[in-house]
Amino acid sequence: MQQLTEKLVSWLREQVTGAGAHGVVVGMSGGVDSSVAAVLAKRAFPDSTLGLLLPCHSSQTDIEHAYLVANKFQIPTRLISLDSVFDALLRLLPSGGFDPATKKMAEANLKPRLRMATLYYFANRLRYLVIGGGNKCELGVGYFTKYGDAGVDLLPLGNLVKSQVWELAHYLDIPREIIDKPPSAGLWEGQTDEQEMGLTYEQLDRYFTTGEASQEIRKRIEEKIALNAHKRATPPVPPF
Repeated sequence: MQQLTEKLVSWLREQVTGAGAHGVVVGMSGGVDSSVAAVLAKRAFPDSTLGLLLPCHSSQTDIEHAYLVANKFQIPTRLISLDSVFDALLRLLPSGGFDPATKKMAEANLKPRLRMATLYYFANRLRYLVIGGGNKCELGVGYFTKYGDAGVDLLPLGNLVKSQVWELAHYLDIPREIIDKPPSAGLWEGQTDEQEMGLTYEQLDRYFTTGEASQEIRKRIEEKIALNAHKRATPPVPPF
């Protein structure tokens, strides 16, 4: 883990310096992925890392966990509550004339997109790059919001499966309560990653590291990979 940490920190410095940027901004959700990304960022840029806490009808526990990491690793933070912005946007948007089944996810996806816009406001003002916390499992099956939490400049955890992120979190001494809580995107109360995906991280880790899975699990994973291929690609342009 020491070697991996050093390589990731070095990679972050190279990417940011190569882009002519002055530092990094990272959204701190209180989850393990964003916590690991924030600590790596702080190691790479001790004097030019900004953590943004961007609650949007979020749980108080998640906010407290984000502050735990920020305080422990001395990461400067700003808290920008997006509750009122989210509510105002929903009031402006039409609610009728749509399939009711699409309402929950459409509204939930507004939250990471509002966070993305806020992260880039600070990044533009500071001439920083935006670091995301997506891991290999989430990116592989498309478990992220397009132009939301995937709207970032750098993904230092993008080649790590979830078990590797947890192992790295232990090495970095991320608070145990963050490591142990069920992973969640915080899209709505009680939401968890594994419940929403219908897959466990253990199953995803095994598939993405060894290619092994039961026939049923393989089918479900590969269906998600195919269905969400557009999320991982740049917008297509005509070949003529």
